[in-house]
Amino acid sequence: MTDPAASPLPVRPTRLLVVADHTHPFVYREGFPQGVPEVDLVLAAGDLPGSYLEFLASKLPVPIVYVHGNHANEYVTEGETRVPPRGVTPAHGRVVTAAGLRVAGWGGVPRYRLGGEGQYTPLQARWGLTRLGWQARGGVDVLLTHAPPTGPHAGSDYAHRGCPELAHFIARHRPRLVVHGHIHEYEGRKEEYTDPATGARVVNAYGYRVLDLPPQREAVSLKTDLSGSA
Repeated sequence: MTDPAASPLPVRPTRLLVVADHTHPFVYREGFPQGVPEVDLVLAAGDLPGSYLEFLASKLPVPIVYVHGNHANEYVTEGETRVPPRGVTPAHGRVVTAAGLRVAGWGGVPRYRLGGEGQYTPLQARWGLTRLGWQARGGVDVLLTHAPPTGPHAGSDYAHRGCPELAHFIARHRPRLVVHGHIHEYEGRKEEYTDPATGARVVNAYGYRVLDLPPQREAVSLKTDLSGSA
């Protein structure tokens, strides 16, 4: 007879609140987080005011990890100066660990016009993501970006096109989850898809969503079952 005490306890999924691009009224309200399941981590995928990020930090006792978008509005104005939001963790160009997950961050979008913050050239993307990949060599669970990779979530116009360097990063480092912003509701894209080459779950965080990320061993088992391997 199996001793129940000898069986490992199941590890629950990590619950994520993902946000991007839109100060959603259901979130940005006095009663928040009432009506929202308890979460372990917030991932903010860019183009959100710094005051909104600080609001989330004041309302939720969990880490808030963010990357910047292409509108440079993640700052908070104090007098005549702009300062980064407090109580939250910037992840652009580095790997951070939060709620037991390794999160690689890359903010901004491929350059689409002269001037303006939050844009990068292909050379800057290759160089920066190579450096990020060096930090991610031990593996990452999540890639948090503003722009989408090339694929089903890429926008139909030049300013919202997908980033091929991000697609290369995903192929090489195989995060289980990719969270991005930048693609708004008008694009009519599905909220998420599965990358056929790596099995990564790619999620558009526009507005807000609550996601469950299964433990690593469950994700591996799931991929094995789906592939038909032993």
